[in-house]
Amino acid sequence: MNMKRKMAMLLAVLMIFAVAAGCAKKGDDEFRVGMECGYAPFNWTQTDDSNGAVKLEDGSYAAGYDVEIAKRIAEGLGKKLVIVKTVWEGLEPAVNSGEIDAIIAGMSPTADREERIDFTAPYYRSELVIVVKAGSQYADAKSIADFAGAKITAQQGTVHFDVIDQMEGVEKLDAMEDFSAMRVALESGIIDGYVSEKPEAVSAKAANSSFDFVEFEEGSGFNVSDEDVAVSVGLKNDSPELVKKINEILASISEEDREKLMNNAIATQVEG
Repeated sequence: MNMKRKMAMLLAVLMIFAVAAGCAKKGDDEFRVGMECGYAPFNWTQTDDSNGAVKLEDGSYAAGYDVEIAKRIAEGLGKKLVIVKTVWEGLEPAVNSGEIDAIIAGMSPTADREERIDFTAPYYRSELVIVVKAGSQYADAKSIADFAGAKITAQQGTVHFDVIDQMEGVEKLDAMEDFSAMRVALESGIIDGYVSEKPEAVSAKAANSSFDFVEFEEGSGFNVSDEDVAVSVGLKNDSPELVKKINEILASISEEDREKLMNNAIATQVEG
């Protein structure tokens, strides 16, 4: 092999290492967060950068409560926030594979999930409600027992779907992929209601005047643990240092500020 060819090969190898090093450096400066971008008011997709939305790889934008929390965590870590739109069932595999650094997607730190990924302290808590058609026979329900005979569903892979088993006499339909699908199913009469968290229900009612939701007094609703109604940041399994850092950042966000962020997210949905 002549010297000229050797030099060319050497330069090629050096370029490959330079590119790899550059990519690694870029990745180190990023905080990649996975979310559905379809669970308003926690997260949703829009067409512009209004309301502090963050641009996605496909040119659309992600906004919502989760995005605002992600911004604060990224700032606290000294990194650039990158939102990665990810289907619900793909979030855990994505964080454990390193494709994303964190899940900030309205996810509850259930005991089952804690066996697979790590969680921070909660950054929000919300009661479970049932979204129904306004004026339907279930709109005035006082307890989950009043839903006997109703067709009820929830999102797949969530505690929302599991708690339907507590509703005696209901027809538990197959779980649905996302909340958009459930809203369409409710509007068309395929289902009589779906289990959700209160912020999403408020958003659904604001977006469609034919929707309403039923919330329950203590002892009349679902039997759930604190973990079931809490919302936390999900991280790769065995990440104690990152859990500690993010917990410190979350602790700096007051309850008043968290409620303000959620109220703003809900108001944005109403205005939209």
